[in-house]
Amino acid sequence: MTKGIIFDLDGTLIDSAPDLHAISNAVLAAHGHEPLTLQTVTSFIGNGIPKLVERCFKAANDPLEGEALDNAITMFLEKYAKEPAKHSTFYPGVLETLDKLKDQGFVLGICTNKTEAMATLIVDKMGISSYFACVAGGDRIKEKKPAPEPLINCAREMGCTPEDIIFVGDSETDAATAENASVSFILFTEGYRKVLASELYHHALYCRFSHLPHLVRHVAIQD
Repeated sequence: MTKGIIFDLDGTLIDSAPDLHAISNAVLAAHGHEPLTLQTVTSFIGNGIPKLVERCFKAANDPLEGEALDNAITMFLEKYAKEPAKHSTFYPGVLETLDKLKDQGFVLGICTNKTEAMATLIVDKMGISSYFACVAGGDRIKEKKPAPEPLINCAREMGCTPEDIIFVGDSETDAATAENASVSFILFTEGYRKVLASELYHHALYCRFSHLPHLVRHVAIQD
């Protein structure tokens, strides 16, 4: 029986690409580089801030490593912490759907590759912290998505087992995480996915959040 629903954050609940784009270009500018397009930066989202920064500098033909990369990541995080949700927005219907799922008795959580401090700050700034029993960041344990451990750990924090949960996400990383954890997965098609939905592990998919409560019930029955 499904007890909990765990969401990815970026590209699933919120469109954070405009913030990540602005901060990426600010860091690049500080290093003397031209800005990248929103589409380019969006394609780098999904594996945490360090990987995003690394990819941005590689795209600027200035691949960084070691201390230089660490310093660029630190600069990014400092800028991000000052304005973590200046341009981020909810996908349409998110708040209404969270209300419905809570009213139906589901325990809700977030599992993201963002650092836990940053994820918690963004969730607070966006005013949705009260919905979630657990906000699990990418630095909570050693492993990151797509390893199964972050999702399983988040489920346990919510008082659930992997068999009790459905994971909702938008990307290749999320699909692989669910598959690696043997967890049911519902794919949001309007996020940051780079390949065809048909190529990804999923039990259902949706483009509008108003469809999600019905899909949760459908997937739960299948399980």
